[in-house]
Amino acid sequence: MPHKPFSQACENNKDPILQIIRTVFCEPTTVWEIGSGTGQHACHFARHLPHLEWQPTDRSENIHGIRLWREQEKLANLKSPLTLDVTDAVWPCNSIDALFTSNTLHIMSRDNVHIFFDRLTEYLNPKAFICIYGPFNYNGAYTSDSNAYFDQWLKSQNASSGIKNIEDILLLSTSRGFSLLDDIAMPANNRLLVLQNS
Repeated sequence: MPHKPFSQACENNKDPILQIIRTVFCEPTTVWEIGSGTGQHACHFARHLPHLEWQPTDRSENIHGIRLWREQEKLANLKSPLTLDVTDAVWPCNSIDALFTSNTLHIMSRDNVHIFFDRLTEYLNPKAFICIYGPFNYNGAYTSDSNAYFDQWLKSQNASSGIKNIEDILLLSTSRGFSLLDDIAMPANNRLLVLQNS
């Protein structure tokens, strides 16, 4: 069997994330995952949340790895991954009932984060829940030394990447009609934001 991609971070955070999102996505619905990466999260969440249809998406270079995970797991509620870049003018859907994304905003440039939220206003259905996992700065400051080092590493890889300020994200989201329902502390100095469309 071809070698599947693997992320230790996904293994570490999948259960803590699951405990939160199972309380948010508690009704049968289709959850779109933006930036599914290796596919580990998609498989884990689909397996443990059988009332959901899970739709993984990512840029084209990651689709093959997600397919390998999906083919091995053989989960009826895990859909075939779709190619999607948040900057695409048209997303491969008519509407989105619920959305999850993990460790993506700090990879995106500031402009692309704006585009991401703009696209959500186009595609998210009314009252749709949004769960966003990852590190954030508060009051313009890192919440840990490890996040500071991580941010420096991100910027060394791509100068436009980096950990975003929570205040900027909330201003951006509220201006698009999304309300913050919860900001939950997670292991390894991460957060999980729960938002809802108006």
